[in-house]
Amino acid sequence: MISQQSDSLPASSNVIGEEYPCINPDLGVTFRFLAPGAARVQVMPGTMPRPGESNGLGQGPYEMRKDEQGYWTVTTPPAVPGFHYYSLLVDGVAVNDPASETFFGYSKQTSAVEVPEPGSTYYSPQPVPHGEVREHWYYLKATSAWRKATVYTPPGYDQHPAQRYPVLYLQHGGGENETSWTKQGHANFILDNLIAAGQTVPMLVVMECGSTGQRRLPTLRAPAQSSFQEFMQQIVASFDSLIEELAPEIDASYRTLADREHRALAGLSMGAVQSLNVGLKRLDLFSAIGAFSGPAPEELDAQRTFGGVFADPETFNRRVHLLFLAAGTGEPVHEQFNRNFADWLEKIGIHVAYYASPDTAHEWQTWRRSLRDFTPRLFHW
Repeated sequence: MISQQSDSLPASSNVIGEEYPCINPDLGVTFRFLAPGAARVQVMPGTMPRPGESNGLGQGPYEMRKDEQGYWTVTTPPAVPGFHYYSLLVDGVAVNDPASETFFGYSKQTSAVEVPEPGSTYYSPQPVPHGEVREHWYYLKATSAWRKATVYTPPGYDQHPAQRYPVLYLQHGGGENETSWTKQGHANFILDNLIAAGQTVPMLVVMECGSTGQRRLPTLRAPAQSSFQEFMQQIVASFDSLIEELAPEIDASYRTLADREHRALAGLSMGAVQSLNVGLKRLDLFSAIGAFSGPAPEELDAQRTFGGVFADPETFNRRVHLLFLAAGTGEPVHEQFNRNFADWLEKIGIHVAYYASPDTAHEWQTWRRSLRDFTPRLFHW
């Protein structure tokens, strides 16, 4: 068995007590798996929506080697800091790593490894007051079914019963669900730390599954163009229907500031599609919109893009206090789309904020950083 390096540390995403996967000083990740009867074992990093993009662990698969005790081991090249999905291929069959916690990604429970970002504490628990992450069950009349939203309440919410709060509706990406922003993204710790530092207004954050239909969302792995467009239309219509009931439900159940001036909508990837298409149409509900790693509109025409909402820049800028776009420099297609979109908006007189996450791809470190940049801009108007 290959022993763990003395200065390596177990990943924080491991099952309690497990030494592997472990993070080495150069940020390479060592994986170990016991399978004495297997003929071949590989580590497969999670695949990305666009061919050639990495999820931070590299392209893979990485071939593991077996020792005399039946342990298979491999060490990857230095990884990009952040949260990375992966699976084990055991004689060609993809399985989860029993040493790792699992997270809902790729429309199933999936292994992942957390590679720490040196010197960064903004997304980890710190000695500051903490908010709570709550499950909120409610009945959705549109589908005659019970739903579960995840709701973050800021520190002191229960101790200050007279105080009301603005609300950020925060959507996940394709193949994920209402737990992803807290489990994978650590949104609660990001908000706790920003609020404690006085950089962000205390707010409620509401996270819901992005579909009112099937709970298992498509993974969007290289779909045909026609099926991709159909899926995009479905998830936009689905969230549009959902928000009609969800916003009043939250306002009735929590101490919100129940007006558009105190509601924001943001999301990553698939959730960015929902935020732009629904948020820009529902300016009666939202006054701030954020899109992290979303695709840019195919047509840039002030009279037609997003139903012509940009046709009157003065009116738009008066109604929308913040339009925020973000992408990682390691996801070149999304980054170019969003930068071009932001440049076009500025050219026609629309106020827009743009953030580029250095060296991160279509992955959670991009979206954690985007949330850190986005939320301090909210609700100061």
